[in-house]
Amino acid sequence: MTDTNDGDSATAASDRGGGLPPETRIGRGALRVADLDEAVAFYRDVVGLSVLDRNDGRATLGAGGAPLLVLERDADAPDRERSDAGLFHTAFRVPSRAALGEALARVREGWRLDGASDHLVSEALYLDDPEGNGVEIYRDRPREEWPRTGGGTARMATEPLDIEGVAETAGDGSDGGGVGSAALVDRAPADTDLGHVHLEVTSLSAFEAVYVDGLGFATGMSGPDVRFVAAGGYHHHLGANTWRGRTTPAGGRGLAWFEVVVPDVAALDAVRTRLDAVAAEGDAEFAVAERDDGIVVTDTDGIEVRVLTE
Repeated sequence: MTDTNDGDSATAASDRGGGLPPETRIGRGALRVADLDEAVAFYRDVVGLSVLDRNDGRATLGAGGAPLLVLERDADAPDRERSDAGLFHTAFRVPSRAALGEALARVREGWRLDGASDHLVSEALYLDDPEGNGVEIYRDRPREEWPRTGGGTARMATEPLDIEGVAETAGDGSDGGGVGSAALVDRAPADTDLGHVHLEVTSLSAFEAVYVDGLGFATGMSGPDVRFVAAGGYHHHLGANTWRGRTTPAGGRGLAWFEVVVPDVAALDAVRTRLDAVAAEGDAEFAVAERDDGIVVTDTDGIEVRVLTE
């Protein structure tokens, strides 16, 4: 990874009424799945989410009563093609290293781990759900420990995770069993959230036009084939990459939509203003529609992002 110059993106956002407020966060994500029962079982038993609501065609899962993931049954939707843009992974953020160790124990008990990395700012586990949707479970290090570039941006890398060190923390303070407790903790902590969403896109410049110039995220640590963008100095709320050479818009099963939550109506109006300016300049083709609680942006790759207020 190399750090891009985020001065241009910051200037562009300023020209269009400023960037996103620091309180901006990712809300819910939604997946279109063929087998709802199997998907619910995975996100409940492996990721550790609780089922908050369920009917024949839809399930909502979350932590501490807060909804984080919506699963929508669509058995007739085609499989995602290898060329389609869409989801790289949804990333569930747990509040501690002990909670990450508990997640690792659930994965080892009932699933398979595909990867594990130390990103300097965070420690992460990677796996795929039953339908091939990427999943990250991670914990952040304290912000004061994040390494920084010369420009002050959080510096990230991909290094091997001390996976056994993480495993040994399971049960530390959360189930009363002590460090390395053999008791399997079956639920993620109440303050687990959806920390970021990582997309596969066909064009990074089009991604930046919509999400940086339009929505107002700031570009952080990035490389030639990847962009990380965030609000409030976070390492990233959204990632986008072209690693697999996706060439066609999102289609079929997989990511249905995700939410960006801003703190107030003024912030939402500023997003509208910036998107209008980007549309007028013709830098990217995207659609904007109004809803009762905010707006829906369908980006260049057909990915739907819902911008809402708290």
